[in-house]
Amino acid sequence: MMPDPSDVAELVRTRRTIHSFKPDRPPDQQIEDAIELARWAPNHHHTEPWHFFLPGEKTIDRIIDLNARLVADRKGQAASDAKRRRWATIPGWLVVTCNRSSDLLRQEENYAACCCAVQNLSLVLWSYGIGLKWTTGEVTRHRELFDLLDIDPEQQRSIGIFWYGYPSEVPVQNRKPLDQILTRIP
Repeated sequence: MMPDPSDVAELVRTRRTIHSFKPDRPPDQQIEDAIELARWAPNHHHTEPWHFFLPGEKTIDRIIDLNARLVADRKGQAASDAKRRRWATIPGWLVVTCNRSSDLLRQEENYAACCCAVQNLSLVLWSYGIGLKWTTGEVTRHRELFDLLDIDPEQQRSIGIFWYGYPSEVPVQNRKPLDQILTRIP
């Protein structure tokens, strides 16, 4: 049985990037369910190039420390302290990586597939009332993050760190009208 198209449309239209979360951490089972469905994203030659990491509290603290050091180096201690306080409030953390390939086309296809998986993940989480924020700052590419997660950066690249939780506020958004992004060619 196919889902009602209006239900799918509502899910896609209402999903938002969440910047503020309530302190409650969503159930692990819902996160695992979302990851299970994320892996059904389209992927060229069925490479399934994604990997999901759910860091525990000790690892999260180390990621926060790493980021605080990086921010302090660039912007000073006050900015670092503010970032540390902000990151310490995030209830759920996920890191997603993508397999690397020596074939540049395959690498691009793998990255696109991982982005599709992240979209699946975000929609499933949203259906549970769980919001997601995708961050790709310097910390996501830093060698120490790879070491903390026991990832070989020669084999995998980071897609990003994903924060999740129940939204404390949902931003309002608009999109350009269809006629501004669609070109019909006879």
